[in-house]
Amino acid sequence: MNPSISTISQDLTLETPESPNVLAPETMDDPLYLFERVVSKLYTLWARTTYPFASIGHDVAFHYSVDVRRSKANRIAIGNGVYLGKDVWLNVTLTDDNDGHVIALGDRCVLGRRTMLSAKNQILLENDVTTGPGVLIMDHNHAYEDITRPVEQQGVTEGGTVRIGEGSFLGFGCAIVCSKGDLTLGKHCVVAANSVVTRSFPDYCVISGNPARVISQFDHDKKMWVLGGIAR
Repeated sequence: MNPSISTISQDLTLETPESPNVLAPETMDDPLYLFERVVSKLYTLWARTTYPFASIGHDVAFHYSVDVRRSKANRIAIGNGVYLGKDVWLNVTLTDDNDGHVIALGDRCVLGRRTMLSAKNQILLENDVTTGPGVLIMDHNHAYEDITRPVEQQGVTEGGTVRIGEGSFLGFGCAIVCSKGDLTLGKHCVVAANSVVTRSFPDYCVISGNPARVISQFDHDKKMWVLGGIAR
């Protein structure tokens, strides 16, 4: 590899969080990847400088394709070491009732490519939450009850709040949708690929299916993972 390209690559490396879940391709795999890294670095600097986020920590990195509206950035709080991957979309539905931040990403959260967060009330990801590709998290839904009008014209439901516990992993293509009330996913949970979560689950669960259910849970008395939920 050309030494000058190697030097530039080191200088412009994305500030990706120190996480085993974030593996940046080597520039030597394809020299054109250097261009993507440079543009993403510049976009990260631009967003930090010009977007009025409610708060933003250090060592944050955005892929250049991340979709965040500047006019809604003041409703988004981002912790330290957060990484937003390719085509991530942070969508805020503004209403007269929501003030303050409605999307909050804790320290070292990693949002995989094409992850979408759509918040009307509040979506909170605690520290060290990781999403696989194509994950959807919504704290509201589309209204559809009036059969005399197209669904698109009926707006959104009142919705609720979503809280994802620290250290949890959301697998490929899963959807977490809260139509009302509070939906809480406990800490250190795993949501299997393509699962649909519409209710709360406790800590240390593996969740799968549509609708999602507990297929495994850590039993602290036995100090092991057991199939199904733990009887209380």
